[in-house]
Amino acid sequence: MSTTQVKALEATGSDFNTFHHTVIERRELRPDDVAIDIKYCGICHSDISIVEGIDTVFKRPIVPGHEISGVVSAIGQNVNKFKVGDRVGVGCFIDSCGKCKYCKAGEEQFCKKGVISVFVGNDYDGNPTEGGYSQSIIVKDRFVLSIPDKLDLAEASPLLCAGITTYNPLKRYGIKKGSRVAIVGLGGLGHIATQFASKMGAEVTVIGHSESKANEAKQFGAKAYEILRTPEDFDRLNGQFDFLLSTVAVKLDWNQYFKLLDVKGIACSVGLPMENQEFSLQSMFNRQNTLTVSNVGGIALTQEMLNFAAENNVHPKIEMISIDDVPSAYERILNSDVHYRFVIDMSTLK
Repeated sequence: MSTTQVKALEATGSDFNTFHHTVIERRELRPDDVAIDIKYCGICHSDISIVEGIDTVFKRPIVPGHEISGVVSAIGQNVNKFKVGDRVGVGCFIDSCGKCKYCKAGEEQFCKKGVISVFVGNDYDGNPTEGGYSQSIIVKDRFVLSIPDKLDLAEASPLLCAGITTYNPLKRYGIKKGSRVAIVGLGGLGHIATQFASKMGAEVTVIGHSESKANEAKQFGAKAYEILRTPEDFDRLNGQFDFLLSTVAVKLDWNQYFKLLDVKGIACSVGLPMENQEFSLQSMFNRQNTLTVSNVGGIALTQEMLNFAAENNVHPKIEMISIDDVPSAYERILNSDVHYRFVIDMSTLK
């Protein structure tokens, strides 16, 4: 199979200083393919986790990046949904079997054959996939997303992971006008979740840890901002919420957080802390509460999310960086020093 070479930024080890400019191969255009010139790529915490695992888990160089936005540069002969010049995006995965019950239901992330990640995995032919820290990418047309004109192309990048990660549970659990929603954390995920929930009509309270973010929470649509440190703080909000979305990757005292839920209230986590979580079933029993988690969404739901964001003025707050700023950006994310999502200007990849 013939290939074409493109420039990229690659990590060869778990030390962020191993990032270097390189050249990778992309396959030639197939009949159902879309070629995309990458304009922007967001940085997600999972990019960092994967790079940290290069030496011990993956044991191969990796080009990260799964929040890709750009412009169509070419299409295969069987593609009719896109044309050259279209604004498009690519998210967490780029292929699935298309035949199993999950693919047919628009939940490709659960593909029985195994969904193909945009980077770090292998495609069905056994070739390693490489991500969006590169000049261009070639993707099957059914995994390419249209970015509405009302969305800034750079701001759209974080929506392709952080956006769908938070939109999915809000939609799945029926958040609507009058819903009482608590968002735990106002970071890269939380500030987008707050906007989505408020635009769905919910009364949103952000539970944070810093007084400095109170005003921004309200700018994102929150009605209230709370810092809960003591059992008495949690008691003060006892039974106040129908739905709680945790966006933080830290261990929580779930027995306290269950106090915040009303009868049949649901707590859902999209943050994935490394530590085991502990809680008592008794703390959930009296109000028949539910604790669950949420994955990303399928292609159809991701497109719905992009359209919703465009029509409802949902805007991720981003800090633009150059390709050579990636190592320091990784360190800053680990130090919680980003306001709120980093996006790489890929025109700086020379």
